[in-house]
Amino acid sequence: MAKSYVKFEVSKEVSSKALEAIRVARQGGSVKKGVNEVTKSIERSMSSLVIIAEDVEPEEVVMHLPTLCEQRKIPYVYVPTKQALGMALGINVPCTAAAIEKTGGADGMVKEVISKITGKEQPAESKAHAAEHKADAQEKKVEKKPRTEKPQEQKQE
Repeated sequence: MAKSYVKFEVSKEVSSKALEAIRVARQGGSVKKGVNEVTKSIERSMSSLVIIAEDVEPEEVVMHLPTLCEQRKIPYVYVPTKQALGMALGINVPCTAAAIEKTGGADGMVKEVISKITGKEQPAESKAHAAEHKADAQEKKVEKKPRTEKPQEQKQE
């Protein structure tokens, strides 16, 4: 007999706000689609919000996502159907899970969803922004190469 995992009841308001955040974030930010991409995004701590469809069969397909999110302290929310999630992502097929990495213009909506599901106000700089800054810093970092030549001595006159 298969174990069933606990699904948190999410109000229609929160789930519709999460779907709207995906619509906006996919236009100006970065969104990952599908269980495999979402899993990688969570493991790399790049996600600011994970959205999971409730009607996934078999549920074992997405069962690991809430545990990963809790380990990485990434908020997650359920939406009623994978069809609605696919439509919010702008694809014509159902989608089991999605992750918002860079919020784009959906920053306010994402913070609102997170505050409603956690019951806490979000700090000014979210994890997504911290990850963006970290990625920018790594891109700007220049590798220091050891000097193989001796600097030429200046002639004094």
